[in-house]
Amino acid sequence: MQIRDARESDAEGIAAIYNDAVDTTAIWNDAKVDAANRRAWLLERQQAGFPILVVLDDREDVLGYASFGPWRAWDGYRHTVEHSVYVRGDRRGAGVGRALMEELIARAIASGMHVMVAGVEAKNLASIRFHEKLGFAQVGYFQEVGCKFGAWLDLVFLQRTLDRCAFPK
Repeated sequence: MQIRDARESDAEGIAAIYNDAVDTTAIWNDAKVDAANRRAWLLERQQAGFPILVVLDDREDVLGYASFGPWRAWDGYRHTVEHSVYVRGDRRGAGVGRALMEELIARAIASGMHVMVAGVEAKNLASIRFHEKLGFAQVGYFQEVGCKFGAWLDLVFLQRTLDRCAFPK
C-alpha cells in the first residue's frame, strides 16, 4: 500500500469510488461524476492549498482517497477543516481508511490547523466508530438536515482537536 498526493491520472479511480458512495448515504449528492469532474475538483482543491491523498495498490489502482478543505467560509474558521475519506468497497476494513486518515491528520497539523471536523450520516455507525478510534468525539447531532432516497437524514458532527495551542500563531 502506497500513499501519495493525488495526480490527474488518479481521477478515474477517484471518480469510481465517489460514484460508488453516491449509491449510499455517505455522500449527500445524487449525481454521479466522471473523471473530468474529479480532475477539475482535484486541481481546484490543490490550487487552494488543500491535500488530496490516494492509497494505491501494487498496480497503482486507487484503493481510497481523502482530503480536507475549509469547514466554513469566514476568516474566523481558518484553523478548522472538514475532511472526507472514501475507500473502495472491496478494500474497506483493510486499513486503507486508517492509513489515509493518519496521513491527512499529519498534513493538517503540519499546515497549522487546530481542529478537524467530520460530518457523518447518523446511521453510518461504522464511520462514526472509525472516527472515534482516530480520536474524534461526537459534538453535534442535527435531525433531518438532509434527504436522499426519499427519506430525511440526520447528521452527526465529530471533531478532533489537532493541537493544544492557546491561540493561533
